[in-house]
Amino acid sequence: MSGEWDAGPEDDEAAGVIRTVARQLKLWRESAGLTQPEFGAAIGYGEELVSSVERMRRIPRPEYLEKADEVLNAGGKIAALKKDVAEVRYPKKVRDLKRIETEAVELCAYNNSVVHGLLQTEEYARAVFDARRPALTEDEVQQHVAARMARQEVLDLLTGRRVFSFVQCESTLRRSIGGRIVLRRQLERLLEVGQRRNVDLQVLPLDRAENSGLDGAFRLLKLADGNTVAFSEAPLTSRVTTDPKETTALDIRYGAIRAQALSPHESLAFIEKVLGDSRT
Repeated sequence: MSGEWDAGPEDDEAAGVIRTVARQLKLWRESAGLTQPEFGAAIGYGEELVSSVERMRRIPRPEYLEKADEVLNAGGKIAALKKDVAEVRYPKKVRDLKRIETEAVELCAYNNSVVHGLLQTEEYARAVFDARRPALTEDEVQQHVAARMARQEVLDLLTGRRVFSFVQCESTLRRSIGGRIVLRRQLERLLEVGQRRNVDLQVLPLDRAENSGLDGAFRLLKLADGNTVAFSEAPLTSRVTTDPKETTALDIRYGAIRAQALSPHESLAFIEKVLGDSRT
């Protein structure tokens, strides 16, 4: 039974939280007069895992903390640590991205290989990470999928002014990542999100004579203070820039891509057609 995530050694923010959680767990266990083997047996985890958590090598999962709270009669004090752990369990770059996405008043994204992460279903996201080479471990896949699903909370935040604009290349709607059933559910998800009032979802058809997105996926996050953060995708890395010259160039490119794409209304009809085709 896996009750933890790996702790990143170069993440000072996470290290501070992990240190506090590990110290509290050890203090509560020792106050209860339990050895690590005894405590592990009581909560349903092995001695090695208990030791790894207390030595700050592992980040305990929420269910680990809940069981520990129950066994140690902590009255909710240990379980309350779940909120702090929930954020740092994800890689720092994911947490930083989530913060920026939450602060942005407008998000613009173009994708030509897969459906954008904020729009992915859980099973589609898992299929994307399962396809990574070199292959990820099962724990790594679970961590990446959980992080991606947590980022999607930004779509539901009630800010009134936050606007989302997505342009998907037609190829992403037809690429059967995870198989036909997974793809159909993903298309259904796109139709659902595309009907939200603060979301513009457009499709760039493959038969367009002009396509300004051939250089690859990128996104623009426009902040309330007028600054823009741009992310461009590349194998094994993502490039981040706030240089006005570069963000302006990408903003112009995104405008061209939107103009080349179908309108949001036409795009939903197009997705419905692709969904119908996938059922035949």
